[in-house]
Amino acid sequence: MFMDKSITLAITGASGAPYALKLIKELVKADYHLYLLMSSAARVVFATEEDMKVPAKPEQASAYFTEYSGAKTGQIRVCGKEEWFSPVASGSAAPKQMIICPCSTGTLSSLAVGACDNLIERAADVVIKEKGQLIVVPREMPLSSLHLKNMLTLADLGVTIMPAAPGFYHNPKTIDDLIDFVVARILDHIGVDQGLIQRWGYDHARAPKPDETQD
Repeated sequence: MFMDKSITLAITGASGAPYALKLIKELVKADYHLYLLMSSAARVVFATEEDMKVPAKPEQASAYFTEYSGAKTGQIRVCGKEEWFSPVASGSAAPKQMIICPCSTGTLSSLAVGACDNLIERAADVVIKEKGQLIVVPREMPLSSLHLKNMLTLADLGVTIMPAAPGFYHNPKTIDDLIDFVVARILDHIGVDQGLIQRWGYDHARAPKPDETQD
C-alpha cells in the first residue's frame, strides 16, 4: 500500500512547472503517499507555464492533483503554507525524504539560514535536522556568488543540489525528453526505479567503436 512509504514534494516559484508535474505522476505511479507543498508564487508559475489554475485551498488542490495524476483517494495531501500541525512540520512524523522542485533562489536562501517562515521552509528544516534526505532542484542562471554560497552551505549539511540541467547524451528529441532526464535523475537519487531514460553505457548501439574515438 502507498501509505507504507511517503515523501514530501515542495514546489516554489522558480520556472520549471513541467518538472514538478512529471515528478508528481512518477511518485504516484511508484505508490508513494505524497505531501504536496506549493507556494503562492508556484501557482502563478503553473498558470503561466502550464495554463493550470491550481486552487488555493488545500482540500481543493488535493482533489485537483489527485484527478490530474490519477492518484488513489488520499494518496496526495496538499498542505497549506501555515498548516503547522501537518505531519511534515514535526520531526516525529515527517517523511524522511523531501524534494523541492523547482527551488527558487529565495527558498534556497531561507533554507541556508534556517528560516522557517512557512511550511516549505519548516519541512525542509525538519528533514535536515533529522538527517533525512533533502533534494533541491534550483532553476536559475547565471548564479551569483550568493547563490553558490547558499548551495555550498546546504551541501555541507548533506543536502543534495540537483540543478535543472538536462544532459543531451541520450539524444533528446522533444522537451518532454529533457524533462524526463531531470526527473529520472531525481528518482534515481531517492531510490525509485524508473524507465524514463536509457542509462549511460547500456545503449551499446549508440556507443562509438574503439577505432571511431579520437584523443
